[in-house]
Amino acid sequence: MPTDPVCGMHVETDSPLRLVRDNRTYYFCASSCLESFAAPEAEIGRLKNRLLVGWPAALAVLLLTYLAPFPSWPYFALVLALPVQLYSAYPFYRGTWDSLRSRIANMDVLIATGTTVAYGYSAIALLVPGVFPPIYYFDAAALIVVLILTGSYLEHLTRENARGALRALQNALPSKATILREGAEIDIPVSEVSVGDTVVVRPGGRIPCDGRILEGSTSVDESMVTGESLPVTKERGSSLLAGTVNVEGRILLQAEKVGVDTVLSQIGSLLTEAESSKVPLQRLADRIASVFVPVVLFLALATAAFWLLFGHASFTVGLLVFVTVAITACPCAFGLATPAAVLVGTGLAARKGVLFKGHDSLERAATVDTLLTDKTGTLTSGKPVLTDLLPAPGTEGKELLRLSASVEAGSEHPLAAALLHRAKEDGVPVAVAQEIRATPGLGVRGRVDGRSVEIESGVAARKSGRSLGSLATGAERLEKDGKAWSLVAEDGVLVGLLGFSDVPLEGARQAMDALRADGISVAMVTGDNPAAAARVASALGITEVHASLSPEAKLDLLRKKQAEGKHVAFVGDGINDAPALMAADIGIAIGSGTDVAREAGGITLMRKDLGGVAFALRMARRTVARVRGNLLWALGYNSVLIPIAAGILVPFFGFGLYSFLPMLGAVAMGLSSTTVLLNSMSLRWTSLR
Repeated sequence: MPTDPVCGMHVETDSPLRLVRDNRTYYFCASSCLESFAAPEAEIGRLKNRLLVGWPAALAVLLLTYLAPFPSWPYFALVLALPVQLYSAYPFYRGTWDSLRSRIANMDVLIATGTTVAYGYSAIALLVPGVFPPIYYFDAAALIVVLILTGSYLEHLTRENARGALRALQNALPSKATILREGAEIDIPVSEVSVGDTVVVRPGGRIPCDGRILEGSTSVDESMVTGESLPVTKERGSSLLAGTVNVEGRILLQAEKVGVDTVLSQIGSLLTEAESSKVPLQRLADRIASVFVPVVLFLALATAAFWLLFGHASFTVGLLVFVTVAITACPCAFGLATPAAVLVGTGLAARKGVLFKGHDSLERAATVDTLLTDKTGTLTSGKPVLTDLLPAPGTEGKELLRLSASVEAGSEHPLAAALLHRAKEDGVPVAVAQEIRATPGLGVRGRVDGRSVEIESGVAARKSGRSLGSLATGAERLEKDGKAWSLVAEDGVLVGLLGFSDVPLEGARQAMDALRADGISVAMVTGDNPAAAARVASALGITEVHASLSPEAKLDLLRKKQAEGKHVAFVGDGINDAPALMAADIGIAIGSGTDVAREAGGITLMRKDLGGVAFALRMARRTVARVRGNLLWALGYNSVLIPIAAGILVPFFGFGLYSFLPMLGAVAMGLSSTTVLLNSMSLRWTSLR
């Protein structure tokens, strides 16, 4: 049975109150909930207008009731309270009518019943003397309406604040896109952009679709989608995401994904889905909420009858007992307990580039106490970096780098990219090499400044038995550290060694420290050699290392941990990680990894930042804790206040309590659901610091 996404009440699927958004059907218990969901800002405006009418009238009635110096004040109170009942309270009456049509009792039934009884009783007592005692409750009827409307107004404001992440995503795409057609630039609606179109994006413009740069270079602000705070440099062939901002140059991009297929749209769908998602703990609350209103109405009638029959209460007091019980009860807090916390938690996570997928991913992530992580491409950049320059006696380090980078300048090999990057960083000029010949798996040679320069891989050098002379010790050290190495010779004479390794990602050590601080044990599982694994693990403070593992061995280790009672998360980015990502209690896929890894994970990091792993698990724990706190609050609120409303304190203080309990009940009811939302909003301060 679906639930109303606004108030959390159960709704039948045959309810006429429904709305289709983003290919998803939402069902509502009342027209006011539907309007609030469809146009929240307009609903907030309507509530404000009803309060502008209701509060002055209610305060005037209150003053007349307690400070009136003339005998005909009840007639003025009758007239002043009437617009409150007819206009301000109109949403409650319409909601009651919707409830009768759908045969699902909602909160409006309790409010409309209670206020109508109070106003109706007072009107009959005034206009038809002798039927009821001349005691009037126009003040109670009016105040109850405006107090509940005020609570609803504050709740709507809080909810809209909580939905900020989703609204920001929905507004991220431009309404128009400029495309090239037959050499001419034309503006079309974004919805009409097709795969394969060439799109023109000028500086300051938002990217309208996912695609790749065909022409130009720029930097792009991706903070909306990935959480990356600094602009990212983009060149020809670089991928771009819809909703990101082109900061600098004019670019042409080829559209690859449009509309609902873009990453931005998928993020929005995940957040929309999360808004109405439930953790298993919410199921009990759903069952309570589904029968809550009928039970409260029965309880209100039963307690009123009890005090009339056995407590010798007057009819007026019995009436107030009924009104107080009906007004004080609040099923909304049960319904809002999960979606409020989940919406805030997943919205904040999305802004930081962390996406939760599936209704139960939050709760599964909240139980994690053990993290298994791949090394290459997960803890490290996945690209080799030149870490060691070991020149032979008589050769300078910069000359060794210059000769090596010059020979590799035209190569696309990863080690060549590492050499050129280091040369650029160190300001070493690269010469134009000639007669370059590369032998796959062995090395490359060419002529630099008329001299023959040869680079040979360490593996090939070991196989050929090449003498390393004074550099032999250096080669052994590099191998012991798990680094790849190459030798460099000039005119057949050894001039140095180059050491390469895959270095830990920036911020990886801080992320591992944060995980350990949260009580999560971390183990590295990798197919790389033990020496390389140990070097990275040592740098990150990881003490449990499993190296040279096949994908099957990783899976076996994961299942062994689970058999020991551990709740295991697995972090990976490659195709070979997909089985472990699926088998883990929660899989965490690096967004820059393969599509298979991203699909297999229950959590996706939109950027290569290990801090996102620690943040995701911390956010999951805190979100589920807020859900539990919200449910306990709702249960405690009703467990304490409904008995008070029903008269448990009457033996101690008498029936005089009911001169103010109806108003206090209205205040408490409004505060109950608002407290749930404010408790959920506190998730906004979650961080790794």
